[in-house]
This record gives sequence, C-alpha cells and structure tokens, in this order.
Amino acid sequence: MTVSIQFSKPIIMERVRIVLISTYELGRQPFGLASPAAWLRAAGHQVTLADLSRTPLPQEAVREAELIAFFLPMHTATRLFLPAVQRVRAVNPSVHLCAYGLYAPLNEGVLREAGVTTVIGGEFEQPLAELAGRLSGLPGTRISSRISLQRQKFQVPDRTGLPPLAAYARVAVNGSTRTVGYTEASRGCKHWCRHCPVVPVYGGVFRVVQPDVVIEDIRRQVELGAQHITFGDPDFLNGPGHAVRIVEALHDQWPWLTYDATIKIEHLLQHRDLLAVLKATGCLFITSAVESLDDAVLEKLAKGHTRADFLEALALTRAMNLPLAPTFIPFTPWTTADSYRSFLGELAELDVIEQVAPIQLAIRLLLPEGSLLLDLPEIRAVAQPFDARSLCYPWRHTDPAVDTLQASVQELIRRQERQRSTRAEAYRRIAELALAKPFEEPRIARAAIPYLTEPWYC
Repeated sequence: MTVSIQFSKPIIMERVRIVLISTYELGRQPFGLASPAAWLRAAGHQVTLADLSRTPLPQEAVREAELIAFFLPMHTATRLFLPAVQRVRAVNPSVHLCAYGLYAPLNEGVLREAGVTTVIGGEFEQPLAELAGRLSGLPGTRISSRISLQRQKFQVPDRTGLPPLAAYARVAVNGSTRTVGYTEASRGCKHWCRHCPVVPVYGGVFRVVQPDVVIEDIRRQVELGAQHITFGDPDFLNGPGHAVRIVEALHDQWPWLTYDATIKIEHLLQHRDLLAVLKATGCLFITSAVESLDDAVLEKLAKGHTRADFLEALALTRAMNLPLAPTFIPFTPWTTADSYRSFLGELAELDVIEQVAPIQLAIRLLLPEGSLLLDLPEIRAVAQPFDARSLCYPWRHTDPAVDTLQASVQELIRRQERQRSTRAEAYRRIAELALAKPFEEPRIARAAIPYLTEPWYC
C-alpha cells in the first residue's frame, strides 16, 4: 500500500460541477454514490448521481462536469466501467476523471490507459472532497492517486437524485417481496483470505461508520419505503460490539424492520452467543462465504475455517431458526470432475439446496490484480498473463473437461434463470449434467429461505 499524495485542507474558491457514476452494485441503491455526495454537497459543490444499472448516462450533466468520478466496488462494475468511460469521454473529453472504490487501486494501470487521472482506494469520501476542493481552487491541477485508511467522521448519505428503492432488488419472503434499503456499518476486514479483493487494499484493517450515521441512514430509507435493510459490510462481526449496538438501535426504533448481513463462518462460531441477538433484532438471514467443502482448498484460500466448522455453524443457525445462505467457489484449479460431483451430493445430503443460489454452483475462481493467490506456485503454474479486457489473470485447468463442465453449468443456469426455475429444479438439471445421467429431483425437507432477488455475489 502506497500513498503518493498527501492532501491539505481545501479552500473552496468556486463550486465544482461533479458527476458520480455507478455502473453496477449487485442490484443495490449505491451507498458508494450517496455517501460521498453528502460530503461534496456539504462543501457547496453541484453533484449529479448516475446509476447506469438503472438509468441512462445524464448527457447534459456529463457535458458540463469538471469532475466525473466512477465508483468501482467490484469486478463486474469495473468491467462495465470500460465502455462507460468511452461514452463519457466522447461527451466531455477534457473532464478530470477519477475512479474510486475497492477495485480502483487494483486496476490502476488499466484505468489510467482509459483516461483516469485520479485513483482513490480505501476510505474514499475525504479524498474525494479534497480532490474537488483542489480542483475548485486550482483548475487543471493533476492529482495522482491515494489509498486512504484514515478514520473518518462520516456524514449521513445523501441519496437525492438516485432512483427509488423500489427500482432495485427486493427480498423474497414466503412468496412475497419487500423493498430493500442498503447501508454499511464498516469497511475493510481484519482477515487475510487469499482470494479476497479487500485484502490488497485494506491489509487487515477495518473501519467503522459511526452508529448514529448508520441509524439515520436507515431512518431516511425507511421513510422512502424500505422494509428490509442489507448491511453490505465485508464482515458484519469484524466489530461485534459495534454491530450489536446498531441492530439493537434498529430494532428499538423499527421492531418490524428486517435485515441481512454477511458474516464469516469463523465469526459465527466465535460469537455464537450473538446469534440470539441477531435473531431477536430482526435478522432474516446470514450470508457466509463458505467457498468450499474441501479442507485442502479452504487451506489454500486461507479462509480460517474448515468443513467441520461450516457444519457446526449450519447446525447452530438452524437451531436458532436463523437461515444461513452459503456462497461457494466450486471451480478452482484444485477441482476435479469427481470432486464437483461429490460437492453436489453433499449439498443434497446437508439439505441446503434451497439455501444456495444456483449461480453459486458455477462460480469460477477469479484472479484479479493484487490477488494473494498469485503467491502460490500452483496458481502461477496455470495463470496466464493479465488480460486488460477481463481485468484478471485467466487460468486454465490442467483437465480441460473441468473447464468445459464449468462453462456448461454456467450456461445451464442462465437458461434456468430465464425460465424462472426453482432452486431444486436448477439443482436437478446441474446434477444431471455433471453425472451425465437422469437424476431425480431431490427431496427437499426445508422450505426456501428468504433471499435477495439479484443473487450474484462477488
């Protein structure tokens, strides 16, 4: 982690016209636009928010802008940035371009080739406000890059100008859906999972958003129709005391409001006494990046848990009637056709088919720039040179049949999604493909758990 520029406190000389752009954020209303918008508007700047996953590019605002900043929180968003920035530059070729968010510093070389001048990673609100201040006081100043892990006093996100919450993904519960709000109580992570994009930027550090800011953000979203809140923290229990204060305050003010959060298997076991608190305060389900049921693979990924740990966490959450939604990376360089078939069989034996989104049965290990997995000799042996179009190091399995199987499963899932198949039906089709023979639809003992209607998770 390097910091090439230190900013001083800005002196605002004139208002800067700014456009903040999100290309994709998992069907959520972008916190990564609303949060910096509050800082920039408080400093007197004119800010337009554009979520390209829901609305067209605002041509007039782009044409008049002096600063356009793209929010890049994930791999898909960064790939979608590439065609979007070409459209922006065609409208306003001289504008100062900035990219910020988790994937910005990881892809700095590609971003600069696309015309980006300023790259900001880590805690981005203060650096963005300082950049706008420097541009207003010193037009044309070129600021290079910054990764900031400084503690910030957050401002309540300003969602003015974003599409309504109803335009985004919903949570499905017992055959009906609810409007979903989205917020963050913390960023970064204390852990060092090798495949995680948080690690190269935050390096084992996590930062909290002050509880009063989180609660006020939730309040405003409830007023806008939110019936459920997704906490987007990389791990909600990195700071267990912080998380408990927030959910108890949430439940005290809105006893009917439900929420979901992402929590490591390791933390579910370490803080098992808090499961009752989560359940009592309205937690509807927990997402956990299990990744694999193979201990050898889990060790390669440095996940911090074992297969036995997952089984224990599954039993604990079931006993608490607090559904666990595991996510997986079933296709890795260590996967074999037999191990994939065994994986499918274990899901059925554990009766978790209704808890796993079908896309989780097709996920292929991603090797972005900065991945700690590139330190492993067996990964370097299969990784190809960095591909600027796909923004990763492509890799090929030593057994071509495994790559063919992964591509076939992914295409099958796309068809099943178009046909709106149930999870059990999608699973049956995948099992038939993997086993190359007819397969009876599995007997499901448990009802479908609540889930978000946009299931991608990366």
